[in-house]
Amino acid sequence: MIKRLLSFLDASPVNFLAVKNIADTLAANGFHRINPALPLGEVKSGDRFFVTKNDSSIYAFRIGNKPIADAGFHMICAHCDSPTFRIKPNAEMLTEGGIVKLNTEVYGGPIMSTWFDRPLTLAGRVIVRGEDVMQPETLLLHIKRPLLQISNLAIHFNRQVNDGVALSKQKDVLPLLGQITSQLEAGNLLMNVILEELNSTAAGRQFCAKDVLDFDLYLADATPACTFGVHNEFISSGRLDDLSMCYAGLEALIASDTTDTTQVLAIFDNEETGSQTKQGAGSPFLAYILKRIAMSQSHTEEAYYQAVERAFMISADNAHAWHPNYPEKYDPTNHPMLGGGPVIKFNAAQKYASDAVSAAVFAGLCEKAGVPCQRFVNHSDVAGGSTLGNILASSIPLRGVDMGNAILAMHSCRETGSVVDHEYCVKVFTEFFS
Repeated sequence: MIKRLLSFLDASPVNFLAVKNIADTLAANGFHRINPALPLGEVKSGDRFFVTKNDSSIYAFRIGNKPIADAGFHMICAHCDSPTFRIKPNAEMLTEGGIVKLNTEVYGGPIMSTWFDRPLTLAGRVIVRGEDVMQPETLLLHIKRPLLQISNLAIHFNRQVNDGVALSKQKDVLPLLGQITSQLEAGNLLMNVILEELNSTAAGRQFCAKDVLDFDLYLADATPACTFGVHNEFISSGRLDDLSMCYAGLEALIASDTTDTTQVLAIFDNEETGSQTKQGAGSPFLAYILKRIAMSQSHTEEAYYQAVERAFMISADNAHAWHPNYPEKYDPTNHPMLGGGPVIKFNAAQKYASDAVSAAVFAGLCEKAGVPCQRFVNHSDVAGGSTLGNILASSIPLRGVDMGNAILAMHSCRETGSVVDHEYCVKVFTEFFS
Protein backbone atom coordinates (compact mmCIF):
# COMPACT_ATOMS: atom_id res chain seq x y z
CA MET A 1 0.00 0.00 0.00
CA ILE A 2 2.75 2.47 0.91
CA LYS A 3 4.72 1.65 -2.25
CA ARG A 4 1.61 2.50 -4.26
CA LEU A 5 1.28 5.82 -2.43
CA LEU A 6 4.94 6.70 -3.04
CA SER A 7 4.61 5.84 -6.73
CA PHE A 8 1.50 7.99 -6.99
CA LEU A 9 3.27 10.92 -5.32
CA ASP A 10 6.24 10.63 -7.68
CA ALA A 11 3.97 10.47 -10.74
CA SER A 12 1.82 13.41 -9.59
CA PRO A 13 4.04 16.49 -9.22
CA VAL A 14 1.15 18.84 -10.08
CA ASN A 15 -2.65 18.84 -10.07
CA PHE A 16 -3.02 17.97 -13.77
CA LEU A 17 -0.92 14.82 -13.48
CA ALA A 18 -2.61 13.81 -10.23
CA VAL A 19 -6.00 13.97 -11.97
CA LYS A 20 -4.69 12.00 -14.95
CA ASN A 21 -3.31 9.28 -12.68
CA ILE A 22 -6.54 9.09 -10.68
CA ALA A 23 -8.55 8.92 -13.91
CA ASP A 24 -6.32 6.13 -15.27
CA THR A 25 -6.76 4.11 -12.07
CA LEU A 26 -10.53 4.60 -12.12
CA ALA A 27 -10.72 3.55 -15.79
CA ALA A 28 -8.65 0.44 -15.06
CA ASN A 29 -11.17 -0.49 -12.38
CA GLY A 30 -14.35 -0.24 -14.41
CA PHE A 31 -15.21 3.45 -14.10
CA HIS A 32 -15.95 5.20 -17.39
CA ARG A 33 -15.48 8.87 -18.22
CA ILE A 34 -18.55 10.94 -18.99
CA ASN A 35 -18.74 14.25 -20.83
CA PRO A 36 -20.62 16.85 -18.75
CA ALA A 37 -21.56 18.70 -21.94
CA LEU A 38 -23.71 15.72 -23.02
CA PRO A 39 -26.95 14.39 -21.49
CA LEU A 40 -26.24 12.16 -18.53
CA GLY A 41 -28.97 9.64 -19.39
CA GLU A 42 -30.50 7.27 -16.89
CA VAL A 43 -28.20 5.93 -14.20
CA LYS A 44 -28.80 2.65 -12.44
CA SER A 45 -27.50 0.69 -9.49
CA GLY A 46 -23.84 -0.25 -9.80
CA ASP A 47 -22.99 2.31 -12.48
CA ARG A 48 -19.46 3.65 -12.12
CA PHE A 49 -18.32 6.81 -13.84
CA PHE A 50 -16.23 9.94 -13.41
CA VAL A 51 -15.96 13.43 -14.81
CA THR A 52 -13.15 16.00 -14.84
CA LYS A 53 -13.14 19.79 -14.88
CA ASN A 54 -10.29 21.87 -16.30
CA ASP A 55 -8.09 18.73 -16.31
CA SER A 56 -7.37 19.58 -12.67
CA SER A 57 -10.34 18.30 -10.64
CA ILE A 58 -12.08 14.92 -10.81
CA TYR A 59 -15.33 13.50 -9.43
CA ALA A 60 -16.07 9.76 -9.31
CA PHE A 61 -19.41 8.09 -8.58
CA ARG A 62 -20.67 4.58 -7.84
CA ILE A 63 -24.47 4.52 -7.90
CA GLY A 64 -26.06 2.76 -4.93
CA ASN A 65 -28.72 0.06 -4.88
CA LYS A 66 -31.31 2.39 -3.39
CA PRO A 67 -32.56 5.58 -5.09
CA ILE A 68 -30.35 8.51 -4.17
CA ALA A 69 -33.39 10.28 -2.69
CA ASP A 70 -33.79 7.47 -0.16
CA ALA A 71 -30.17 6.67 0.69
CA GLY A 72 -28.32 9.89 -0.09
CA PHE A 73 -24.61 9.68 -0.79
CA HIS A 74 -21.35 9.17 1.08
CA MET A 75 -18.77 11.66 -0.10
CA ILE A 76 -15.02 11.90 0.44
CA CYS A 77 -13.49 15.23 -0.63
CA ALA A 78 -9.84 16.21 -0.95
CA HIS A 79 -7.73 18.57 -3.05
CA CYS A 80 -4.95 17.90 -5.53
CA ASP A 81 -3.11 21.23 -5.57
CA SER A 82 -0.16 22.08 -3.35
CA PRO A 83 1.90 25.24 -2.73
CA THR A 84 4.58 25.75 -5.35
CA PHE A 85 5.86 28.28 -7.90
CA ARG A 86 4.17 28.96 -11.23
CA ILE A 87 6.23 29.85 -14.29
CA LYS A 88 5.24 33.28 -15.60
CA PRO A 89 4.78 34.09 -19.31
CA ASN A 90 7.96 35.37 -20.98
CA ALA A 91 9.79 33.74 -18.12
CA GLU A 92 13.41 33.67 -19.31
CA MET A 93 15.73 36.20 -17.71
CA LEU A 94 19.22 36.27 -19.23
CA THR A 95 21.96 37.36 -16.81
CA GLU A 96 25.71 37.77 -16.96
CA GLY A 97 27.71 34.78 -18.09
CA GLY A 98 24.79 33.50 -20.18
CA ILE A 99 22.99 32.17 -17.10
CA VAL A 100 19.22 31.97 -17.57
CA LYS A 101 16.82 32.12 -14.65
CA LEU A 102 13.03 31.83 -14.79
CA ASN A 103 10.54 34.41 -13.61
CA THR A 104 8.02 32.80 -11.24
CA GLU A 105 5.14 33.70 -8.99
CA VAL A 106 4.17 31.97 -5.77
CA TYR A 107 1.19 29.60 -5.82
CA GLY A 108 -0.46 29.13 -2.44
CA GLY A 109 1.56 29.48 0.76
CA PRO A 110 4.81 27.52 0.51
CA ILE A 111 7.60 27.60 3.08
CA MET A 112 9.84 29.24 0.50
CA SER A 113 13.18 28.54 2.15
CA THR A 114 12.61 24.78 1.85
CA TRP A 115 12.78 25.06 -1.95
CA PHE A 116 16.38 26.29 -1.94
CA ASP A 117 19.41 24.24 -3.01
CA ARG A 118 17.54 21.14 -4.09
CA PRO A 119 17.01 19.64 -7.56
CA LEU A 120 13.74 20.81 -9.08
CA THR A 121 11.88 20.05 -12.27
CA LEU A 122 8.94 21.30 -14.34
CA ALA A 123 5.48 19.79 -14.66
CA GLY A 124 2.06 20.89 -15.82
CA ARG A 125 0.22 21.23 -19.11
CA VAL A 126 1.07 22.71 -22.49
CA ILE A 127 -1.63 24.02 -24.81
CA VAL A 128 -0.97 23.40 -28.50
CA ARG A 129 -2.76 24.45 -31.65
CA GLY A 130 -5.83 22.40 -32.60
CA GLU A 131 -8.12 22.28 -35.62
CA ASP A 132 -10.70 24.47 -33.86
CA VAL A 133 -9.48 27.72 -32.30
CA MET A 134 -12.10 27.26 -29.55
CA GLN A 135 -10.76 23.78 -28.74
CA PRO A 136 -6.96 23.82 -28.51
CA GLU A 137 -5.26 20.58 -27.50
CA THR A 138 -3.89 19.96 -24.01
CA LEU A 139 -0.71 17.94 -23.50
CA LEU A 140 0.67 17.03 -20.07
CA LEU A 141 4.32 17.59 -19.33
CA HIS A 142 6.52 16.09 -16.62
CA ILE A 143 10.28 16.38 -17.05
CA LYS A 144 11.59 13.47 -15.03
CA ARG A 145 15.07 14.72 -14.31
CA PRO A 146 16.62 17.50 -12.23
CA LEU A 147 16.29 20.62 -14.36
CA LEU A 148 16.35 23.70 -12.12
CA GLN A 149 17.55 24.94 -8.76
CA ILE A 150 16.93 27.95 -6.52
CA SER A 151 20.35 28.71 -5.03
CA ASN A 152 20.96 30.38 -1.70
CA LEU A 153 23.27 33.32 -1.26
CA ALA A 154 26.47 32.24 0.47
CA ILE A 155 26.58 32.88 4.22
CA HIS A 156 29.69 35.02 3.66
CA PHE A 157 27.46 37.60 1.93
CA ASN A 158 24.58 37.21 4.34
CA ARG A 159 25.88 36.65 7.86
CA GLN A 160 22.39 36.97 9.34
CA VAL A 161 20.92 34.14 7.29
CA ASN A 162 20.57 31.85 10.33
CA ASP A 163 18.80 34.58 12.27
CA GLY A 164 15.93 34.60 9.82
CA VAL A 165 15.89 36.55 6.58
CA ALA A 166 12.87 38.00 4.80
CA LEU A 167 12.59 36.56 1.29
CA SER A 168 11.43 38.50 -1.74
CA LYS A 169 8.99 36.53 -3.88
CA GLN A 170 10.18 38.42 -6.95
CA LYS A 171 13.93 38.32 -6.36
CA ASP A 172 15.06 35.47 -4.13
CA VAL A 173 13.14 32.46 -5.43
CA LEU A 174 13.88 32.58 -9.16
CA PRO A 175 15.33 29.21 -10.28
CA LEU A 176 18.35 28.70 -12.50
CA LEU A 177 17.42 26.95 -15.74
CA GLY A 178 20.78 26.75 -17.52
CA GLN A 179 23.53 28.52 -19.37
CA ILE A 180 23.22 29.33 -23.06
CA THR A 181 25.93 28.02 -25.33
CA SER A 182 24.96 29.95 -28.46
CA GLN A 183 22.99 33.05 -29.42
CA LEU A 184 20.39 30.76 -31.00
CA GLU A 185 19.44 29.60 -27.49
CA ALA A 186 18.91 33.11 -26.15
CA GLY A 187 15.22 33.56 -25.37
CA ASN A 188 14.47 30.00 -26.47
CA LEU A 189 15.93 27.87 -23.70
CA LEU A 190 12.62 27.11 -21.94
CA MET A 191 10.77 26.55 -25.22
CA ASN A 192 13.51 24.16 -26.34
CA VAL A 193 13.06 22.17 -23.13
CA ILE A 194 9.28 22.03 -23.62
CA LEU A 195 9.53 20.96 -27.27
CA GLU A 196 12.18 18.34 -26.53
CA GLU A 197 9.93 16.79 -23.88
CA LEU A 198 6.76 16.94 -26.01
CA ASN A 199 8.46 15.49 -29.07
CA SER A 200 10.00 12.66 -27.06
CA THR A 201 6.63 11.59 -25.62
CA ALA A 202 4.11 12.45 -28.36
CA ALA A 203 4.08 9.14 -30.26
CA GLY A 204 5.40 10.16 -33.65
CA ARG A 205 4.14 13.74 -33.60
CA GLN A 206 6.56 16.62 -33.88
CA PHE A 207 5.88 20.10 -32.55
CA CYS A 208 7.59 23.41 -33.22
CA ALA A 209 7.50 26.67 -31.27
CA LYS A 210 4.58 28.12 -33.23
CA ASP A 211 2.44 25.11 -32.22
CA VAL A 212 2.73 25.99 -28.52
CA LEU A 213 0.05 28.54 -27.62
CA ASP A 214 0.44 28.68 -23.83
CA PHE A 215 1.22 26.62 -20.75
CA ASP A 216 0.48 26.11 -17.07
CA LEU A 217 3.85 24.98 -15.69
CA TYR A 218 5.03 24.73 -12.10
CA LEU A 219 8.15 23.85 -10.16
CA ALA A 220 8.26 20.45 -8.46
CA ASP A 221 10.74 18.63 -6.26
CA ALA A 222 12.75 16.18 -8.36
CA THR A 223 13.69 13.95 -5.40
CA PRO A 224 11.53 10.79 -5.14
CA ALA A 225 9.21 10.21 -2.19
CA CYS A 226 10.56 7.77 0.39
CA THR A 227 10.13 6.32 3.84
CA PHE A 228 12.62 6.93 6.65
CA GLY A 229 13.13 6.29 10.37
CA VAL A 230 14.56 3.34 12.28
CA HIS A 231 11.53 1.25 11.32
CA ASN A 232 10.74 3.10 8.06
CA GLU A 233 7.78 4.47 9.97
CA PHE A 234 7.78 7.96 8.40
CA ILE A 235 6.98 9.21 4.89
CA SER A 236 8.98 12.04 3.32
CA SER A 237 7.53 13.64 0.21
CA GLY A 238 6.28 16.80 -1.31
CA ARG A 239 2.52 17.23 -1.66
CA LEU A 240 1.42 14.90 1.14
CA ASP A 241 -0.97 17.79 1.71
CA ASP A 242 -3.21 16.78 0.12
CA LEU A 243 -2.35 14.01 -2.37
CA SER A 244 -2.09 11.45 0.42
CA MET A 245 -5.78 12.04 1.20
CA CYS A 246 -6.68 11.92 -2.50
CA TYR A 247 -4.99 8.55 -2.82
CA ALA A 248 -6.50 7.16 0.37
CA GLY A 249 -9.95 8.06 -0.96
CA LEU A 250 -9.16 6.49 -4.32
CA GLU A 251 -7.92 3.27 -2.74
CA ALA A 252 -11.05 3.06 -0.59
CA LEU A 253 -13.36 3.63 -3.56
CA ILE A 254 -11.61 0.98 -5.65
CA ALA A 255 -11.70 -1.51 -2.77
CA SER A 256 -15.44 -1.01 -2.17
CA ASP A 257 -18.45 -2.65 -3.78
CA THR A 258 -21.90 -1.28 -4.58
CA THR A 259 -23.94 -0.59 -1.45
CA ASP A 260 -27.33 1.03 -0.82
CA THR A 261 -25.72 4.49 -0.76
CA THR A 262 -24.22 6.31 -3.74
CA GLN A 263 -20.47 6.76 -3.23
CA VAL A 264 -18.70 9.95 -4.30
CA LEU A 265 -15.01 10.82 -4.46
CA ALA A 266 -14.51 14.53 -5.17
CA ILE A 267 -10.98 15.82 -5.77
CA PHE A 268 -10.93 19.61 -6.08
CA ASP A 269 -8.31 22.04 -7.32
CA ASN A 270 -7.23 25.45 -5.99
CA GLU A 271 -7.84 24.82 -2.30
CA GLU A 272 -4.51 26.47 -1.59
CA THR A 273 -5.73 29.72 -3.18
CA GLY A 274 -9.27 29.83 -1.75
CA SER A 275 -11.26 27.34 -3.87
CA GLN A 276 -13.17 30.06 -5.76
CA THR A 277 -12.68 28.67 -9.26
CA LYS A 278 -14.77 26.54 -11.62
CA GLN A 279 -12.72 23.52 -10.54
CA GLY A 280 -12.60 24.43 -6.84
CA ALA A 281 -14.81 23.51 -3.90
CA GLY A 282 -16.52 26.90 -4.16
CA SER A 283 -17.85 26.03 -7.61
CA PRO A 284 -21.42 24.70 -8.11
CA PHE A 285 -20.08 22.08 -10.54
CA LEU A 286 -20.34 19.13 -8.16
CA ALA A 287 -23.83 20.20 -7.07
CA TYR A 288 -24.88 20.29 -10.73
CA ILE A 289 -23.62 16.76 -11.34
CA LEU A 290 -25.24 15.39 -8.18
CA LYS A 291 -28.53 17.04 -9.10
CA ARG A 292 -28.38 15.54 -12.59
CA ILE A 293 -27.75 12.09 -11.11
CA ALA A 294 -30.68 12.40 -8.72
CA MET A 295 -33.00 13.73 -11.40
CA SER A 296 -32.02 10.96 -13.82
CA GLN A 297 -33.59 8.53 -11.34
CA SER A 298 -36.67 10.46 -10.23
CA HIS A 299 -37.08 13.24 -12.86
CA THR A 300 -37.60 15.77 -10.09
CA GLU A 301 -35.30 18.15 -8.21
CA GLU A 302 -36.90 17.04 -4.97
CA ALA A 303 -34.82 13.85 -5.07
CA TYR A 304 -31.62 15.86 -4.98
CA TYR A 305 -32.68 17.91 -1.97
CA GLN A 306 -33.73 14.76 -0.12
CA ALA A 307 -30.38 13.16 -0.93
CA VAL A 308 -28.49 16.14 0.46
CA GLU A 309 -30.34 15.81 3.77
CA ARG A 310 -29.35 12.12 3.95
CA ALA A 311 -25.76 12.64 2.87
CA PHE A 312 -22.51 12.69 4.83
CA MET A 313 -19.26 14.31 3.72
CA ILE A 314 -15.71 13.57 4.86
CA SER A 315 -13.56 16.57 4.01
CA ALA A 316 -10.08 15.03 4.01
CA ASP A 317 -7.23 17.51 4.35
CA ASN A 318 -4.16 16.86 6.43
CA ALA A 319 -3.76 18.09 10.01
CA HIS A 320 -0.80 19.41 12.01
CA ALA A 321 1.16 16.77 13.90
CA TRP A 322 2.75 17.66 17.24
CA HIS A 323 6.32 18.84 16.59
CA PRO A 324 8.76 17.80 19.36
CA ASN A 325 10.86 20.94 18.83
CA TYR A 326 7.95 23.39 19.14
CA PRO A 327 5.49 22.09 21.77
CA GLU A 328 4.51 25.66 22.71
CA LYS A 329 2.77 26.11 19.36
CA TYR A 330 0.12 23.48 20.08
CA ASP A 331 -3.05 23.28 22.11
CA PRO A 332 -2.16 21.75 25.50
CA THR A 333 -4.81 19.01 25.35
CA ASN A 334 -5.51 18.49 21.64
CA HIS A 335 -2.30 17.93 19.69
CA PRO A 336 -2.33 14.85 17.44
CA MET A 337 0.73 12.64 17.12
CA LEU A 338 2.30 10.97 14.11
CA GLY A 339 1.05 7.39 14.05
CA GLY A 340 -1.94 8.17 16.27
CA GLY A 341 -4.61 7.74 13.60
CA PRO A 342 -6.92 10.06 11.64
CA VAL A 343 -7.50 13.51 13.13
CA ILE A 344 -10.86 15.27 13.52
CA LYS A 345 -10.39 19.04 13.22
CA PHE A 346 -12.41 21.59 15.22
CA ASN A 347 -12.56 25.39 15.14
CA ALA A 348 -14.84 27.68 17.12
CA ALA A 349 -14.83 30.23 14.26
CA GLN A 350 -16.27 27.55 11.98
CA LYS A 351 -13.24 27.25 9.69
CA TYR A 352 -13.87 23.51 9.85
CA ALA A 353 -17.15 21.71 9.19
CA SER A 354 -16.83 19.40 12.19
CA ASP A 355 -19.32 19.62 15.02
CA ALA A 356 -20.13 17.23 17.83
CA VAL A 357 -22.57 15.22 15.70
CA SER A 358 -20.35 14.79 12.65
CA ALA A 359 -17.30 14.11 14.87
CA ALA A 360 -19.24 11.38 16.66
CA VAL A 361 -20.12 9.80 13.31
CA PHE A 362 -16.51 9.80 12.14
CA ALA A 363 -15.18 8.54 15.48
CA GLY A 364 -17.73 5.73 15.24
CA LEU A 365 -16.47 4.83 11.76
CA CYS A 366 -12.91 4.70 13.13
CA GLU A 367 -14.01 2.44 15.96
CA LYS A 368 -15.84 0.17 13.54
CA ALA A 369 -12.77 0.03 11.29
CA GLY A 370 -10.53 -0.78 14.26
CA VAL A 371 -8.34 2.33 13.98
CA PRO A 372 -7.52 5.02 16.57
CA CYS A 373 -8.83 8.55 16.23
CA GLN A 374 -7.41 11.91 17.36
CA ARG A 375 -8.66 15.48 17.67
CA PHE A 376 -7.02 18.76 16.71
CA VAL A 377 -7.82 22.26 17.91
CA ASN A 378 -5.52 25.24 17.35
CA HIS A 379 -3.63 26.81 20.21
CA SER A 380 -5.87 29.76 20.99
CA ASP A 381 -3.07 32.26 20.35
CA VAL A 382 -2.11 30.71 16.98
CA ALA A 383 -4.26 31.35 13.91
CA GLY A 384 -5.07 28.25 11.89
CA GLY A 385 -5.96 27.62 8.28
CA SER A 386 -9.18 26.58 6.58
CA THR A 387 -10.09 23.83 4.18
CA LEU A 388 -12.77 22.35 1.91
CA GLY A 389 -15.57 21.42 4.26
CA ASN A 390 -17.26 24.74 4.94
CA ILE A 391 -16.59 26.06 1.44
CA LEU A 392 -18.36 23.08 -0.11
CA ALA A 393 -21.13 23.22 2.48
CA SER A 394 -21.89 26.80 1.45
CA SER A 395 -23.19 25.48 -1.89
CA ILE A 396 -24.33 22.01 -0.78
CA PRO A 397 -25.56 22.11 2.85
CA LEU A 398 -23.99 18.81 3.81
CA ARG A 399 -23.57 17.23 7.20
CA GLY A 400 -19.88 16.52 7.42
CA VAL A 401 -16.56 16.41 9.21
CA ASP A 402 -13.15 17.92 8.51
CA MET A 403 -10.34 15.46 9.14
CA GLY A 404 -6.91 14.45 7.91
CA ASN A 405 -3.76 12.62 8.82
CA ALA A 406 -1.25 14.40 11.02
CA ILE A 407 1.87 15.62 9.21
CA LEU A 408 4.91 17.77 10.01
CA ALA A 409 6.18 20.76 7.99
CA MET A 410 2.90 21.39 6.18
CA HIS A 411 3.54 23.44 3.01
CA SER A 412 7.25 22.62 3.01
CA CYS A 413 8.78 21.40 -0.23
CA ARG A 414 8.93 18.04 1.60
CA GLU A 415 6.46 17.14 4.33
CA THR A 416 6.60 14.27 6.83
CA GLY A 417 3.81 11.82 7.52
CA SER A 418 3.29 8.43 9.12
CA VAL A 419 3.13 5.09 7.32
CA VAL A 420 0.62 3.59 9.73
CA ASP A 421 -1.61 6.68 9.60
CA HIS A 422 -2.03 6.23 5.85
CA GLU A 423 -3.00 2.60 6.39
CA TYR A 424 -5.46 3.65 9.10
CA CYS A 425 -7.00 6.25 6.82
CA VAL A 426 -7.60 3.82 3.97
CA LYS A 427 -9.29 1.46 6.43
CA VAL A 428 -11.72 4.05 7.77
CA PHE A 429 -12.48 5.42 4.29
CA THR A 430 -13.22 1.89 3.11
CA GLU A 431 -15.50 1.40 6.10
CA PHE A 432 -17.30 4.64 5.19
CA PHE A 433 -17.93 3.46 1.64
CA SER A 434 -18.99 -0.04 2.75
